[in-house]
Amino acid sequence: MKKEDICFMSACEMAEKIKTQELTSQEITETIIERIQKINPIINAYCTPTLELARKMAKEADKRVKEDKKLGILNGIPLSIKDETEVEGIRTTFGSKIFENNKSRRDDILVKRAREAGTVILGKTNTPAFGFKGETDNLVFGVTKNPWNLERTPGGSSGGAAAAVASGLSPLAIGSDGGGSIRIPSSFCGIYGLKPTFGRVPQSNMFLFGYLGTFVHKGPIVRFVKDAALLLDVMVGEHFSDRYSLPKPNYSYLEKLNDKPKNLRIGYSLDLGFAEALDPKVEKSVLDAIQKFEQLNWSVDKSKLKVKNPESLFWTFWTSGFGYAFQPFLKKWKDKMDPEFVEIINMGLKFSSVDLKMAEVQREMIYLDISRLLKDFDIIITPTLACPAFEIGKSGIHDIETMKSNLIINEKRVSLLGWLSFTYPFNISGHPAASIPCGWSSEGLPIGMQIVGKRFDELTVLQVSRAFEKLVPWQDKRPDFN
Repeated sequence: MKKEDICFMSACEMAEKIKTQELTSQEITETIIERIQKINPIINAYCTPTLELARKMAKEADKRVKEDKKLGILNGIPLSIKDETEVEGIRTTFGSKIFENNKSRRDDILVKRAREAGTVILGKTNTPAFGFKGETDNLVFGVTKNPWNLERTPGGSSGGAAAAVASGLSPLAIGSDGGGSIRIPSSFCGIYGLKPTFGRVPQSNMFLFGYLGTFVHKGPIVRFVKDAALLLDVMVGEHFSDRYSLPKPNYSYLEKLNDKPKNLRIGYSLDLGFAEALDPKVEKSVLDAIQKFEQLNWSVDKSKLKVKNPESLFWTFWTSGFGYAFQPFLKKWKDKMDPEFVEIINMGLKFSSVDLKMAEVQREMIYLDISRLLKDFDIIITPTLACPAFEIGKSGIHDIETMKSNLIINEKRVSLLGWLSFTYPFNISGHPAASIPCGWSSEGLPIGMQIVGKRFDELTVLQVSRAFEKLVPWQDKRPDFN
């Protein structure tokens, strides 16, 4: 087997080969490490590789097999972890100079669960400071590049994770999503990412979770839908430290993945009632993909969902959270912060308690709108993003007064959130949502389709994703670094 084929193998297949020792975890891990050493200097996906730790964990995984010990479901499988999630003894910077030399004293809940399941930790992946934006660069580690075009962004804020997975530098990644940060880079990098129902995966970092409240979800970023189900089986389940966390389902996502839902009702929307613009290439790819669902004998109808534009309420929550958390750091650290992050902090400090209360009420109305629609449909399909990956830095602030970005889509300059109109409403509502590749632009850039499910129903989202993956597999495409 070619080394590159090992790097692009599914995690589920790796698990089976490790069990039989047809391939050892050490062989798989060392092959991926070789690729990291070759490719990571090009794309900057890993900010803190933990290669010696990975070698040690791989050796322990193989030892468990040889000693016929009970194996966790991730035994010997390599995993990357976003640099917002703590790993004991490893640097966690949050992409910020403030925490440039911070070494974690404990494992995050998810890292502890992954360790117990037998994983091999390859390292930490790059993120913008505190995940504040949809591109991936920071003043500590620099810019992460899109593996399909090195002049384009991989998206963010889990851009390092997605770039690593797309490049064969890890079969599994843990990402986080406060407004699209799993789905954005999954769309731009041509892979699969799932934001579960809020609460399905527990939070333990109250520094981040505290100020961003109930917007942030953690979830898997992978190349194969079955690998998302595998990792989600490890991640889910309540924890005493998170009062919003939900009990573990009484079934395995992986075991039920290939069960085809019957009489499924799919509704689709190309604007959610408020989106500013949509690239024609994206529109065509998504419409072509939607038609393929009819081969599965599922009903497909255009949705009448009209969400009241949620941009202002999202900005109220998002910026006020950063303002609350980082105002105390401004005096000492302002000159070592991303200027756009400083703008976000200052913007957030302008909101009153009345503004926040109004935003809370508006949020509940949007939740009701989406939930009512999901009484008529089991799944909502939208584009993941309004455009394919754009040039690095293009989404930045053009005019803070008018809240316009530098990005032009279909001949229209869009707002700062205009290019991700389809992702953040489902952080507002908390519904599960995934991005799956559905096409390619004329420039060879991936295009993503979003699959949204009812609250608590990640399983149907995964099953629909798996059914689409069978119809339109994408894993034969690989970035070319030669």
